[in-house]
Amino acid sequence: MPAVPPSLPPDCAGIGLRAEHHAALPALRPDIGFVEVHAENYFGRGGAPWHWLRQARALYPLSLHGVGLSLGSADPLRPEHLRRLRELIDDLQPALVSEHLSWSSVDGRFANDLLPLPCTREALAHVVARVQQAQEALGRTILLENLSSYLRFDADEMPEWAFIAEVARRSGCGVLLDVNNLYVSAHNHGFNCADYLDALPCASIAQYHLAGFTHRRFDDGSEILIDTHSRHVAEPVWALYAEVLRRFGPRPTLVEWDADLPPLPTLVAEAQHAAALMRRHTAETADACPA
Repeated sequence: MPAVPPSLPPDCAGIGLRAEHHAALPALRPDIGFVEVHAENYFGRGGAPWHWLRQARALYPLSLHGVGLSLGSADPLRPEHLRRLRELIDDLQPALVSEHLSWSSVDGRFANDLLPLPCTREALAHVVARVQQAQEALGRTILLENLSSYLRFDADEMPEWAFIAEVARRSGCGVLLDVNNLYVSAHNHGFNCADYLDALPCASIAQYHLAGFTHRRFDDGSEILIDTHSRHVAEPVWALYAEVLRRFGPRPTLVEWDADLPPLPTLVAEAQHAAALMRRHTAETADACPA
C-alpha cells in the first residue's frame, strides 16, 4: 500500500516548476511552500527532467497537476495513462493531485488545449462517473480546476459554478479554484464572480491557482482576456484572491508562469506575496470556514 501522502499547511504558497528553473531551484533553495509540475512531463521517469524532479521533491512538498486525462471526453479513460500517473503518485507521494474540468480528445485524437464542457445534466453525469473511475484507479482524491473560457454553449442547462459544485458533491473530488481563470471567464462572459463563489462548497476547495493574463483587443473596440500564464498576477486578480480568502480562508496557493518565464526570484516573489496575503488574512479574521 502507498504511504499516506504528506499534507500542506493551508497558508503555504508555491510555484510551478518548469525546465528553465530546474537547476536554479536546488541552487537557490527559495523560501516557498511547495512546487507543482505537470505530471505527464515525467511519465518517462528518466533523463534530466526526472533527475531535477527528484532533486526538487527532496527539498519541497510536491503537487502533481495533470493535463492529459481528458475527463470530459467521450473516449474511454486510457488505462496506460492512469497506470503511469498512479506509478508517479506512488513513487513521489505528492500532497495534491489535480486535473482540469475539460475535454481534449475525440476518437483518440488529442487537441493541444483544454476545452470547456457544455454544462448539461448529461455531461454532469458523465464527468462524475469519470472522476470516480479515475479516483479509484489512482487511489487518491483528485482536485478539479475550473477553466478560463472564451465561448458558451447554447445547450447549457446550468451555469458553470453550479456544474462544478455538483461534480464535487457527487464524485467526492476536491476543487482547485483558479482565481485567474475565474476572473478571465467572468470578464469574457459578463458574469459576476460573486455568483460563482457563492455556489462553491467551501469544504471541497483544497487549492488555489494564480497566474497572469493578456488582453486581446479587436477592431470593433471589444476585447477578451486570454489566460496566457505569461505575466505577473494582475492587480484585479490579487483583489479577487483577497475576496476568495475572505470567503473561504487560506488554501495552498500556486503561482503559474509558463511563457516568457522570468528569473526564478521574480516568480518566487509572486508566491511570497500570496503567502503574505494569507498571513494577513489569518491575522485579521477567524471567520472563514476551516480548511
